[in-house]
Parts: sequence; structure tokens; C-alpha cells
Amino acid sequence: MSIVNQIKKIIEHEYKRPNSKYGYDPFNFHIKEVVRISKKLAKKLDADAEIVELAAWMHDSGSVVHGREDHHITSSKLAKEKLLKLNYPKQRIDHICNCILTHRGSQKLNPKTLEAQILVEADTISAFNDLTGLFQCAFTYEKLSRQEAKKSVLNKLNNKWEQLKFAESKKMVIPKYRAIKLLLNNESKLI
Repeated sequence: MSIVNQIKKIIEHEYKRPNSKYGYDPFNFHIKEVVRISKKLAKKLDADAEIVELAAWMHDSGSVVHGREDHHITSSKLAKEKLLKLNYPKQRIDHICNCILTHRGSQKLNPKTLEAQILVEADTISAFNDLTGLFQCAFTYEKLSRQEAKKSVLNKLNNKWEQLKFAESKKMVIPKYRAIKLLLNNESKLI
């Protein structure tokens, strides 16, 4: 079994565990989507596809075990542990851990490699592809009212739009971003 398939299996198992902080939904609606987008961007931008895909599978694993706060740090540590157990090369582990450590656009951690920036972009793009997940978080975890949730989601997506660096990424989300702004902001003027 390839290293990618082994990691996918391990990560999916973590999301299915009864003590998973957020249940299995994030695996289906977020993790798989980040992997799909990462692979697409890696191919278009001639990046190391294996590094990108492994980082994408593991980028939120720490949140499943420890919660969202500092999950970029806990996910990086867990990735290192898992990959070392599978005898993956140390230099490649370090590259993957750096991708995971810098994937949170809200932390402004300045990814230093193409693969790290791809993970940031894929994670960001996935938010535009799962509006229901953003609202679920606003209602369930942040305990916001409908009006507060609407404002919060729009603010998050505005910030995410600003985080995108690749023209290719912006092309992927601009129709959705325009529609979201129209729906949530009741604006007739679009970007």
C-alpha cells in the first residue's frame, strides 16, 4: 500500500473514532476537498504532488484530537509521528510538517515553499466550496445568531479571498465568491 493510501486510511480512522472532536463530516466535506484541490493545484503548478497530498490529508488531524486552537502545531506534530512510524524520509517529513505548520491563513505564517502555499490555497478554497460547513460552525460551535452568523461567514470569506495568492486559485472561486457576496451582503455591486 502506498504511503498516501496508508495516511489516508489512518486519518479517516481518526475522524471515525467516537471521541473525534467534530465527527466524520469534516473528513468528507473538508479534508477530501482540500486533498482534491491540492492535487489539482500541484499538477498545474508543477509542485511535489506527494508532499502536497500527504500534507493535505494530515493538515487538520490535530483538531480531531486536541481541538481547533493551535491545530496547525498539533497537526504538524502528529504528522511527524505518523510518518516516522512509516519510515518516511526525514527531509520529506520536515517539508510536510512545514506545510502543515504554515497552512492557517488566519495566522499569517508566510509559507516558504510552493507546496506550503498550495496547502494554504486549497484549505482556503475549500471554504468557498462548503458554505454549509461555515454556517454549521457559526451556529454549533460559535453559538451565533442567524444575523451574526451571516456577518461572520461573510467576513471569513472576505478574509479568505485576500489570502489567495495564485491567479489560478482566484479563478476557481470568483463565481462562488460573487454569489456569496450577493446572497450574504445583499449587495448589487460585486467585486
